[in-house]
Amino acid sequence: MSEAYTFSDPRLTELDGFKVTIAPEKERCDIVLDRAPLNVISMAQRDQLRLVFEALDEDERVRIIVLSGTGEHFSSGGNIRGFMEASPEHVSKLAWNIAAPARCSKPVIAANRGYTFGVGFEISLACDFRIVSETCRYALPEQKLGQIPGSGGSARLQKIVGVTRTKDIVMRSKRIPGRTAFEWGIATECVADGELEATVDALVDELRAFSPLAQRTAKKMLNDTDDAFLTTAIEIEGLNYSRLRQSEDFKEGVEAFHDKRKANFVGR
Repeated sequence: MSEAYTFSDPRLTELDGFKVTIAPEKERCDIVLDRAPLNVISMAQRDQLRLVFEALDEDERVRIIVLSGTGEHFSSGGNIRGFMEASPEHVSKLAWNIAAPARCSKPVIAANRGYTFGVGFEISLACDFRIVSETCRYALPEQKLGQIPGSGGSARLQKIVGVTRTKDIVMRSKRIPGRTAFEWGIATECVADGELEATVDALVDELRAFSPLAQRTAKKMLNDTDDAFLTTAIEIEGLNYSRLRQSEDFKEGVEAFHDKRKANFVGR
């Protein structure tokens, strides 16, 4: 049973355009964009989303975080007027705020349906898994405003699909259907719209079965080596492997394998 999440940080007393719930028995926390019908993301909301991810990262009750949107659309993007009203200092923090899911040590799943434009796409790209419905449309439409993506969208996308497809998406403000996003490697999985929540639930359960320590280690290792030389990446992988060999979870995993039983991982 989910319940409203209570934050100790006074800056999160009133959430701007989203809600946060926790299901302790499932070790799951949901961040739901909640400004229907398009779930437009305000400038203040970006700051709060960063703070929320940082708070959940420190909460031992939370193993998995799911980011979704209310209604037919994940998010049509940011509040356009907000860009003109924000100070240059505030705008300079946009990419840092939206990168919060990537910095979070825990697995973060984005559930995308309908419009997933601009910052909605960018924060999804910062998540570890993107489960999309067939209604999903990804886009970075900033060229229509005489701008470029400013929260890491083009940089992350280029890492995934290469410069040719990224230019096609960014320079033409092109919309990418969910099925194409899956075929191009942008989305982890594409399912029928009515199956989105069940697919996300199943992924949460699957991830919870693994060692929390091994999950955190794998996420950080893969993020840190994303732009590293192959030799450096192999070295970092080896060091992390060696460190995990000393963990209680690895010992439990080996014993469970030989005993032909389910492992009971504790995250140490």
